[in-house]
Amino acid sequence: MNLKNIKQPFIENFPGDFSKNPIQRNTPKVLFSTIDPVGFDDPKLIVFNEKLSEEIGLGKFDNSDLDFLVGNNLPENIKTYATAYAGHQFGNWAGQLGDGRAIIAGEIKNSEGQKTEIQWKGAGATPYSRHADGRAVLRSSVREYLMSEAMHHLGIPTTRGLSLCLTGEDVVRDIMYSGNPQEEKGAVVVRTAESFLRFGHFELMSAQKEIDTLQKLTDFTIKNYFPEIISEGEQKYKDFFQSVCTKTADLMVEWFRVGFVHGVMNTDNMSILGLTIDYGPFSMMDEYDLNFTPNTTDLPGRRYAFGKQGQISQWNLWQLANALFALIKDENFLEQTLNSYGTYFWEAHDKMLCKKFGFDQLLESDKEFFTNWQGLMQELQLDYTLFFNVLEKLDAISDLKTEFQNVSYTFLDEVKVKKLENFIQLYSSRLQHNTISREDSLHMMKKTNPKFLLRNYLLFECIEEINQGKTQMLEKLTSALENPYEEIFPELSVKRPSGYDDISGCSMLSCSS
Repeated sequence: MNLKNIKQPFIENFPGDFSKNPIQRNTPKVLFSTIDPVGFDDPKLIVFNEKLSEEIGLGKFDNSDLDFLVGNNLPENIKTYATAYAGHQFGNWAGQLGDGRAIIAGEIKNSEGQKTEIQWKGAGATPYSRHADGRAVLRSSVREYLMSEAMHHLGIPTTRGLSLCLTGEDVVRDIMYSGNPQEEKGAVVVRTAESFLRFGHFELMSAQKEIDTLQKLTDFTIKNYFPEIISEGEQKYKDFFQSVCTKTADLMVEWFRVGFVHGVMNTDNMSILGLTIDYGPFSMMDEYDLNFTPNTTDLPGRRYAFGKQGQISQWNLWQLANALFALIKDENFLEQTLNSYGTYFWEAHDKMLCKKFGFDQLLESDKEFFTNWQGLMQELQLDYTLFFNVLEKLDAISDLKTEFQNVSYTFLDEVKVKKLENFIQLYSSRLQHNTISREDSLHMMKKTNPKFLLRNYLLFECIEEINQGKTQMLEKLTSALENPYEEIFPELSVKRPSGYDDISGCSMLSCSS
């Protein structure tokens, strides 16, 4: 790989702690601390994303590159560091946080000048590890690598996975915080993004009243990642905040489109670029449920449930607005922008639902239609993804009950079947208002509704196989996730088998998952 072109513009532009001291501590008035990866004696490559490597300018992999993928024996041009940020966690101010399991190698540009940051996750402790070891287990690393790639191929803004390696050491984790810690295989995932900057970076500088650094960080972010902003002065920061709001709303709509539930939407897990970031106790939704949360830590309140993600993103943007107030100084603007966020989000959300149903325009009556549909989905416990796949072949279905029973997680008695039939009649009537052909309507649906989702039970099976030294499932899932709008493996495009309903890692996960 081409490692010589990796640079560190972040540490060249901002105040930092250059001590390389891994002791967990507060590092006031700085945005990063230099830190070395811990190093591993017996690493083993599981998977390398060569196509991504070529795209970002790293090039092809050879065996000598394994050291880099786990942070061993790095070339002199790579100065590694972890960033400091703050955040609100489950609605409460948590103060200084930071990259507790992530260490950044730097930034590389490809031949077209596109920038990509590269970082290890699981390569050792940093000052921000909060009494943890900075390691990662195979289980969580497989989940992050595969899910970030799945989201990319679904067309959703996300960080991406470059590689996944075993470290050769065991790591102790209590998967469900139940007082039953166990040894698990350690792993390192290398992930990439245009930038890993979060709301929390801005919150930290604001909370510490480091306004000069806050302004410098915002200017740096605009210059490097928001080239469309050409205004100056206070207007520049207003345009920046408006753009972050729009990108965030658009991301939430995409999550709703495919049924993705993040699980931990703390402000420190919110990307300033509107990327899906930090894959922890996430899940793709099986049966439709607005109250679904995969995160045991989020019970019983369900703050980050599927149906609340739009609302929570707005709340998080309020915290970012507070952080940027020192630069914008216009309370009315911030309030109006945030109040209009909901209007923008719901309009975009309903237009997205129109595409899922094959409607070419949003009608006033569609709001009632969508509400009725949501009630039906929850009562009949219908699989979110498979329901739309059935709608696409509705004209060819002879036995409605059998077809929908295959995508329901409950028994459809005659009363439920009648409700389903009534809805299908309502849907057929609504299609008559289209100004496009049924063929064009179906084409829209097939581009919007995936055939394959990386469900938690599939990840569970894959992790079990990799633990046994097998990679067949990994290879199969990789092929499927790269083609999510095609049914290349029909056996993977089915509802969650009942045997996985109560297995940890399939239905519910903890924040350490």
